Amino acid sequence: MPESDLETPTADSLARWLTDCVASHLERPVDTIDPSVPLSDYGLDSLYALSVIAELEDHFDISVDPALMWDNPTVDALSKALADELAVNG
Repeated sequence: MPESDLETPTADSLARWLTDCVASHLERPVDTIDPSVPLSDYGLDSLYALSVIAELEDHFDISVDPALMWDNPTVDALSKALADELAVNG
């Protein structure tokens, strides 16, 4: 069941999910992902960004403009932007 069926995701819940997602793709422990570091610093490219957007949409049952990820290149920034957008449009 997507989290959005229960409630609108918060910046914190989105950040946790995004950190887990990044760690999984990088095959690294979650605690080695710094949410304030640009995802590109971990070697994640535009193809990865589109993959994350697709996973976000599937997991949270939301629609996400891919530009949001480029405009908010860290887990912290992206999770806040997503939460703000969901609060307005949710």
